[in-house]
Amino acid sequence: MGLLVTSLTKALLPRLLSFAGWPALGRVLVLNSTLDLSHIHSEGSPPCLDRKLSFFCSHLVQEPSTEEALEDCSLLESIAGPEPLPVTTPLDQTSDPAHSLFAILPAGGGRERHVGDQLEALVLMNDFQGRPKSRGGDFLLARLHSPELGAGVAGQVLDYLNGTYSAIFPLLWEGSVWVEVTLVHPSEAVSLLRRLQEERLNWVPSKSLFRSGLLSETTECNLCLPNNQQPLCDYTDPRTGEPWFCYKPKQLACDTRINHFKAVFFLLFLLLLFFLFFIFFCGININVHIHATGSDSVTVVAAAPIRTPPLPSRTPPSGYYYQGSWRALDGVVIRQLDDPAAIIQCLKGKQVYMYGDSTVRQYYDYLTSFVPELKKFNIRSHVRAGPFMSVNIPNNILLKYRCHGPPIFWPPLSVSQLHYVANELDGLAGGSDTVVVISVSTHFSFFPLQAYIRRLRRIRRAVVRLLNRAPGTVVVVRSANLDQRKDNFINSDWILTQLDRVLKAMFRGLDVMLLDAWEMTLAHHLPHDLHPAPPIIKNMINTILSGVCPLSSRT
Repeated sequence: MGLLVTSLTKALLPRLLSFAGWPALGRVLVLNSTLDLSHIHSEGSPPCLDRKLSFFCSHLVQEPSTEEALEDCSLLESIAGPEPLPVTTPLDQTSDPAHSLFAILPAGGGRERHVGDQLEALVLMNDFQGRPKSRGGDFLLARLHSPELGAGVAGQVLDYLNGTYSAIFPLLWEGSVWVEVTLVHPSEAVSLLRRLQEERLNWVPSKSLFRSGLLSETTECNLCLPNNQQPLCDYTDPRTGEPWFCYKPKQLACDTRINHFKAVFFLLFLLLLFFLFFIFFCGININVHIHATGSDSVTVVAAAPIRTPPLPSRTPPSGYYYQGSWRALDGVVIRQLDDPAAIIQCLKGKQVYMYGDSTVRQYYDYLTSFVPELKKFNIRSHVRAGPFMSVNIPNNILLKYRCHGPPIFWPPLSVSQLHYVANELDGLAGGSDTVVVISVSTHFSFFPLQAYIRRLRRIRRAVVRLLNRAPGTVVVVRSANLDQRKDNFINSDWILTQLDRVLKAMFRGLDVMLLDAWEMTLAHHLPHDLHPAPPIIKNMINTILSGVCPLSSRT
């Protein structure tokens, strides 16, 4: 099988990529089981010290102000990892979880573990020949869990940039706890992903239908399009400045556009995924657990009366699971709303607006299914994009959902339904009877990070305006969550974690509730999915409503 993949890759991959219209990717050559990353060209951004950036789609979009450019620079620097590999990397020199290991420190478990202490595991990465890696950049995930207690917490992975890593966990409950470390992507794959993220502009193509009378045409659309191939129709939103362009139809005017939809994946694109899938040994060094040398568990006992304060980790977790329920570490007591009547009581007199992608639509679906008193109002909406509305007249409750504006990769929906979240927020009066939940992440994983930063900046400004005119408004911002399907190389967890870190940085310090979907999926025992399983959604709903109706205000 390996020889077949190698020979097919050598013969067909460069031609497929070039023919498919990805000239930069067409320079990725796989010869004699060697992945040459140096052939992938990237227009690298100037250093932040120069206060300049190579702006995404600068030939069509107005460049950001100096203040915006500095924020872009700071955000991109804060999540930057090791420089992409500049040299040819033989595949047998890539990170191999089977030859790698981790050890709980101190070796041999020399001291007793107490609740409130901090546990550290040292991870040593080796290649397929068993040789130590000399550089960092591997994308690792770590979790501490007790299956019999339904308990789990996300660990923080620190990269020392020399092939060694630390996984750090707070000890939050008594009992036996197990350490789990997973290699999601080797550093060589991360290097490729980083370069592809900077260049890819149309991996999932969008299109629009234009129609006038009996005449109709379909053209390609995107956040950014080359303007030297054919005339463009500019659909940049006049209020937010969010860009969107389509190639102008040959016989129709730009104002005859009637819908927006995700184009069918090309067969060549699927072949590309197939080759990339095997280049990085899916199932061999993608999403594979790393084994422990020695024990992978410790026993935690009650907190000692007097103990040495643990070494602080850089970022403490936002919470953890115990007996299947999420417990926040920010002082908020999470209510267990197992009775629909309790949810009705919490939402009494409130208007709840949900804006974003399908991950926030899951909240609307959960609430309308779990609480039969919320009656759906059939407005014959798009089955995925909405808008949806449910009401409970006796308790004066309104629940609404609407998808965010493009890019949105769904089946055809009318252009009249393409609403930007910032504009929707500006249309709300707000107040203590208003709850807003926002989730914008996954559909931006196919674009350079600057496009995502620009969109969040517009939303953040609208949130600030809303809170200024109506300080009592409850605003919940949901982060990205793990997907981690073994076949999901392009929309990978490494890319999603970049979005997660950008979002948290941009909303930090605002009077909003940050719902940490990333940790809530990583810490849970259920398999990761782009659309988290019902038990995780239930915990997310409980967390949101605990912020809307805190126990302290009702006791």
